[in-house]
Amino acid sequence: MGTEHSKNERRGSMFFLRKGQKLPAWEDALLSGKEPKSLLKRGLYYVSLSLIMKGMTSVPDFLWGLSEVQKLNLSHNRLVMIPPSLGKLDRLAVLNLCGNCLKCLPKEIGLLRHLKVLFVNMNCLTEVPAELSLCRKLEVLSLSHNRISQLPASFTDLTSLRKLNLSNNRFVQIPLCVFALRSLDFLHLGSNRLENIAESVQYLINLQIFIVENNNIRTLPRSLCFITTLELLNIDYNSIQTLPDDLYLLRRLPRIAWNPMDKGLHLSHNPLSRPLPEIVEGGLDVLFNYLKEKKEHS
Repeated sequence: MGTEHSKNERRGSMFFLRKGQKLPAWEDALLSGKEPKSLLKRGLYYVSLSLIMKGMTSVPDFLWGLSEVQKLNLSHNRLVMIPPSLGKLDRLAVLNLCGNCLKCLPKEIGLLRHLKVLFVNMNCLTEVPAELSLCRKLEVLSLSHNRISQLPASFTDLTSLRKLNLSNNRFVQIPLCVFALRSLDFLHLGSNRLENIAESVQYLINLQIFIVENNNIRTLPRSLCFITTLELLNIDYNSIQTLPDDLYLLRRLPRIAWNPMDKGLHLSHNPLSRPLPEIVEGGLDVLFNYLKEKKEHS
């Protein structure tokens, strides 16, 4: 009984560290004399390792010797830094660092040439290393809920990137490098400090979901209407008074949407000038017909 109580107490220390107390040796692997490699899970597609919610303030050194790991989850810990040793895990395809206290990423992240998915949301980043652009296979990148105000110009090299989440940061304008990412089908810039959308947005020719809710945008560029692949356009909670006449070209928008999860045109909580509020109440077809007739008579 006493031995069992002692084991439980030691396991509990992984989660309930007193203030100032350092994390003990890696108990999950070592309590029962296991080798660290025993923590690896061999799935159908990836060799994975999950160390979620372990209360870690630093990454255990044994991790850098597990070169075969392809999917690594270190989310929801208390990590303040990721050491350069990250570059040793050069087979990584999926890396989740969400929900830590990271202020920066090591430049060695550029050595992860097989990386396809990277989550660094909910951290304290103020910038992103230019070396990340060396991860040419990157398809999904989430940097939301940080303190980022710009991206490296080298991001134009991320030509495989399809989904980019930059929401809840400090962007005043959409970084120019984003407009070069022609493979993007999802772009989230909600809850930033955007005041406009550049005409260059038209170059995102494969964009299906575009979210810029909760910003300071006053007008929409006419070029936005030429992204006919759009299925969800969310401009809720901005300062938009008028809509471009060519908006009716966005025929893949199925409806005026009110539920955040629905596809369609989201434009609530904007100071739309009359008669737009009443027309919007009639639905998307009514709105599009109004804009089309307005253009024809202008």
